Amino acid sequence: MIYPVILCGGSGTRLWPSSRRAFPKQFAAFAGKQSLFQHALSRLSGPEFDAPVFVTNEEFRFLVEDQAAALGLLDGRIILEPAMRNTAPAVLTAALTLKDQPGALMLVAPSDHMIRDTDGFLASVAVAAKAAQEGVLVTFGVTPERPETGFGYLKLAEPAAAGQAVALSGFLEKPDRQTAAGLLEQDNVLWNAGMFLFRVCDILEAYRLHAPHMLALCDAALAQGEEDLGFFRLGAGPYEEIGAVSIDDAIISKAKNVVAVPLASDWSDLGSWDSLHAVSAEGPDRLSETGPVTAIGCENTLLRSEEDNIRLVGLGLKNIVAVAMRDAVLVASLDHAQDVKTAVAALRESGVPQAEDYPRFHRPWGWYETLCLGERFQVKRIMVKPGGILSLQSHVHRSEHWIVVAGTAQVTVGETVQLLSENQSVYVPLGAVHRMENTGKVPMYLIEVQTGAYLGEDDIVRYEDVYNRN
Repeated sequence: MIYPVILCGGSGTRLWPSSRRAFPKQFAAFAGKQSLFQHALSRLSGPEFDAPVFVTNEEFRFLVEDQAAALGLLDGRIILEPAMRNTAPAVLTAALTLKDQPGALMLVAPSDHMIRDTDGFLASVAVAAKAAQEGVLVTFGVTPERPETGFGYLKLAEPAAAGQAVALSGFLEKPDRQTAAGLLEQDNVLWNAGMFLFRVCDILEAYRLHAPHMLALCDAALAQGEEDLGFFRLGAGPYEEIGAVSIDDAIISKAKNVVAVPLASDWSDLGSWDSLHAVSAEGPDRLSETGPVTAIGCENTLLRSEEDNIRLVGLGLKNIVAVAMRDAVLVASLDHAQDVKTAVAALRESGVPQAEDYPRFHRPWGWYETLCLGERFQVKRIMVKPGGILSLQSHVHRSEHWIVVAGTAQVTVGETVQLLSENQSVYVPLGAVHRMENTGKVPMYLIEVQTGAYLGEDDIVRYEDVYNRN
């Protein structure tokens, strides 16, 4: 049995505006209706796998829980990092939770990659598992298809084909285009897929040899950690002392017992819009179309609309990516897709909220989105999932009016508790202690109209909260 370790705490910007810090690409749907995280979890839930270990952070804990529960696959442990420290501490922490099973295998996999050939992938995992039983650390590679400058490369001791494990002789950082073109001609070079497989005892020994300080700090973070609503929250003090470092730099590049297995499947890290176009474009005109879009006379172009009521029309476009969302639109040349993160940095520096905020704000009880915002009013649409309970709270600067449009809401205002069904409403005066919950079996939707001098989300005084939010 293999323990999947699914890394799902990152926040990518190169697929902006669909991916943002508040809702990164692993939780978005780029391949059908399921998110990349859900695809990864499904891929790693077969009979050869034991319960997964998820490593994420405070902000995404309920997204991980909800998306896994939607697949009926939430039987693993969710570890919460108090700070983002790259992959080396995340992998080590997961290994330490399995240290009572030193001979167990653990497969480390990012949650934001696209792999459609599950059978080919599992065949490669079987090869890697056999090699790992001999005490080596296995990394996975991909046969290069183009002179890619956005990936790191693995250099093998000899040429290898799918179904083989070959000794690793070195790493190559992201090259320039000329160097990448030269690497494409070599038969002992692979793209670094960022996935690993090894026995618990072997990876812990590698950390003992090459990163003993990190090992001590992660051990302390686990010792000081605590269970919280089904999550395990690591101790903040020791963990925050760890420097941000990848497992490649901290361990794999230094260890002597490392082999690489070429993937016998397709693979994409979906690191940019041009990489998504490469795996999703169809037809002789190489068009990638998602959502309500219309392409007329377009070639080699990606069109994506994430709003049902926003029709995106491309006319005579060539080599273009156009992405439309309710609050932001991206239009760029596919040749400059890798530069999207530069644009996001510029937006962030200018204080533009769309740089990081997503138009739909996910909460442990469901989500909300702003439909209209004025100087002294705001209109929101709110979804509360079955069993979802908002905190018992009050506001200093605003009053609210709630109109239920689907499902049934149990509403508390002061001492009054009542059930509201579709088309019923209630008024929440300024300063009134109130709460809303969905005691039904289907999602509940309502429209909230706020009025007042200040409408910020920090105008909340919480008295009780089932989700232990401060």
